[in-house]
Amino acid sequence: MLREALFAIKRLAGGLGTAALAMLTMLCWVLVGAACLLGVGLLLVPPMVAMTRALAELERERLRRRGVEIVSPYTQDGTPGAGWIARMRAVRADRATLRDLGWLGAHATLGLMCGVLGVLMPIAAAREISYPLWWHLLPPQDQTTNFNVPVQSWPGAIFTAFMGAVVLVGLLRLAPALTRLQERPATRLLVPHPSVDLSKRIAQLTATRAGALQAHATELRRIERALHDGTQNRLNAVVVTVAAAKRAVARDPERALHALDRAQNAAEQAAAELRAVVRALLPPILEDRGLSGALSALASGCAVPCRLTVGAMGPVPLSVETAAYFTVAEALTNVSKHSGARRAEVVVERNGPALRILVRDDGKGGARDDTGTGLAGIRRRVEAHDGTMTLTSPHGGPTVIEVELPCES
Repeated sequence: MLREALFAIKRLAGGLGTAALAMLTMLCWVLVGAACLLGVGLLLVPPMVAMTRALAELERERLRRRGVEIVSPYTQDGTPGAGWIARMRAVRADRATLRDLGWLGAHATLGLMCGVLGVLMPIAAAREISYPLWWHLLPPQDQTTNFNVPVQSWPGAIFTAFMGAVVLVGLLRLAPALTRLQERPATRLLVPHPSVDLSKRIAQLTATRAGALQAHATELRRIERALHDGTQNRLNAVVVTVAAAKRAVARDPERALHALDRAQNAAEQAAAELRAVVRALLPPILEDRGLSGALSALASGCAVPCRLTVGAMGPVPLSVETAAYFTVAEALTNVSKHSGARRAEVVVERNGPALRILVRDDGKGGARDDTGTGLAGIRRRVEAHDGTMTLTSPHGGPTVIEVELPCES
């Protein structure tokens, strides 16, 4: 319960920041509205709409980091280079404009109130709890509670601390509900209107699924080639050699023994190749030691000195663990082979409902993921899990790969 309450307070604190900005934006709208009565404020409407949209996008990004996916709904952009009339028409034609204004009013009032209750009130309650420790050090005129009630005796100070504890416990229990209440206007008003064409998102999901299917088909072909060209041929050789040994047992026991030795070697090689194929599907170290232990093995085996930091991750689906393992493995392979780096760093931690992976090196940079390299394979694997990959690699370095994989089961 305490962990959930602290996480909710953290979200409320983020919402309090955007709510304060929403209040300032509302005041600007009031001033622009007053100026519109004089005619001069109309020129400021498009910039104010742009400011409101920027704040709404900030709130969407904040909620995305907390696991609430909100697609940007804007269908008209009112390009700043266009004329004032064209920009006003674009704003008026976009249904998201009125929805943004509705969210702005709700967040500047309800969101601000929830943020104050969830963040500032616990601080005030903590002051009341500690009141008996220092009230007697204050001048008589300053010996008051947060509500300016005079308390100038030990029984009153102890009662103040008791009430502060009651208020703090109540606020901690209410924090998750306050978080939902603070974020409800955004989840209802900042999403696309039902009439908005979401073809771009549909096309993105279609491309992602097509890439996942293509990667799956490529992996199946690789496994088929490995089994057909390696393991199957060796097993056939075992069958033929054992048959020859059986025929030679009676007339030439020494030759039969030699043939059985060759059959045993071929069987051992086939078993080794079969284990290699299985390891490519799910590394045994991942199942034996978990993601943290498997990543430690990768970091220690990297040719470049690598520092690994693994934060608290909680329950992670096996498919996500596998994707994370191969992501780090491929990234460190690229670091060893191509970067010319002296140091590398891997950070894996839980970021709300997503697993965040960061691989950084101080090499020469210039890495690209659009040339069919291992980085392209990482992107396909990540996108197959509806994750995101960001590659930053200017010439001269450093190279930073940042991946987020959704962890919802």
